[in-house]
Amino acid sequence: MKRILLIFLIVVLVGISVVVAFAAGETVKGKVIAYYFHGTFRCPTCHKLEQYSKETIETNFKDALASGKLEFKVVNVENKGNEHFNKDYQLYTKSLILSLIKDGKETKWINLDKIWEYVGNKERFIDYVKSGIADFLKETK
Repeated sequence: MKRILLIFLIVVLVGISVVVAFAAGETVKGKVIAYYFHGTFRCPTCHKLEQYSKETIETNFKDALASGKLEFKVVNVENKGNEHFNKDYQLYTKSLILSLIKDGKETKWINLDKIWEYVGNKERFIDYVKSGIADFLKETK
């Protein structure tokens, strides 16, 4: 009897897990990946670009991060296997790239290249990055 009850509970738990996973997958129709690209050598300004980007995303887009609609990835383009990003996004310096993914494919991307211009003004930097991400997130619906 205990064995039957145990098997029944396992079947129910597996069934619930499948339903939850399926439902979670359906709620995310698209997503945005915010990539901060850098090389091996990093100056203080380069570190600040990453810090401000991460802070902006983690502070202002908690729900999007938690739901999977937004991801933040830091990528060293000099590491083996990452070199293709230079060509893919026409990178020439440290960059914050937003990539819109729908149905598993990138449909558009943008280089938020003004981060270099705004790095000396944290408030302006944050507003610029927030605006770019918010615009891309609107397209995930």
